[in-house]
Amino acid sequence: MTRLAIVYNQPLAAGHARYDSSADVLVQVEAVAASLVNLGHTPVRIPFTLDLAAFLKAVQRAQTELVFNLCESVDEDPQLGGHPAAVLELRGLPYTGSRPLALMLSTDKLLSKRVLMASGIDTPNCLVYDGTAPFAGQGLTFPVLVKPRFEDASIGIDQESVFVDPGRLSASIQDIYRQYGPLLVEEYIEGREFNIALLGFPRARVLPVAEIDFSAFPANLFHIVGYRAKWDDSSFEYHNSPRCFPSETRGDDAFACMRRIALQCFTLFGLRDYGRVDMRMAADGRIYVLEVNANPCLSPDAGFAAAARQQGISYDELVEKFLHFLQARAGQPEGTPSGQRG
Repeated sequence: MTRLAIVYNQPLAAGHARYDSSADVLVQVEAVAASLVNLGHTPVRIPFTLDLAAFLKAVQRAQTELVFNLCESVDEDPQLGGHPAAVLELRGLPYTGSRPLALMLSTDKLLSKRVLMASGIDTPNCLVYDGTAPFAGQGLTFPVLVKPRFEDASIGIDQESVFVDPGRLSASIQDIYRQYGPLLVEEYIEGREFNIALLGFPRARVLPVAEIDFSAFPANLFHIVGYRAKWDDSSFEYHNSPRCFPSETRGDDAFACMRRIALQCFTLFGLRDYGRVDMRMAADGRIYVLEVNANPCLSPDAGFAAAARQQGISYDELVEKFLHFLQARAGQPEGTPSGQRG
């Protein structure tokens, strides 16, 4: 029997303000582990921290052959999110999901923007604030959305992150910087929001396109999926921004365009096995890429698993597909046509 390990980052302690989003990795670990057991495997859980020696000893002790990589950060530093994959690669251990460069690129919102713009893919105009000078969003069209450059899971994003005038932005941005570090300030695009999940190795396919339904939002709320909408089950946003799967009629140019852009982003960013591309469709039909997500959340109630279910793929079947992807490239030399080792 193949010896499988689930590698994951240690979440914040209970009681922390961001515990819910941080601890979601444990939900993913248990869900993947349960599916692996259902598939006849006995996975070992191995946390990844800055204590690299302890991690390597645990891997050696478990005699690990294949790894489910669920690391989203290292000791809550999202800029280190690609490092566990790099360690696994250096150890010659095949693992699920994207390689280090893709993980680091998709984590850095500024670099992601530059890649998209250089490739001619529409994305909202933006500026970066690094805390060194007065800032009022010069050259941007308001309203604007302020988001941490390196965080994910909507950390640091909520209704208060949208600014309708330069004066209020200038008065607030330094405080936001002190809390989250470098910031991306981008033009807010009014319109419909879509999440496009992709699955496959060596070639990805687009799963059913999901849309976020903001129809219950009152006029004073911007249509964004902020931290409260994702994690605070006592909030209005949490209960009133459901995911739905619109009917796609044959020849629908808008959906065909989104699918094409999603596949382009998957290839452009070097994603592997699975990914998600978040988009906005403006009133004029123009489609903007908001973010490209390598290794999106695999919690059973999260968007990726929901898109798989919409395609008729159960959670156990999804995990089994990841196993097949791993087995397809395990032992392949670097640079083979169907993928690279790792």
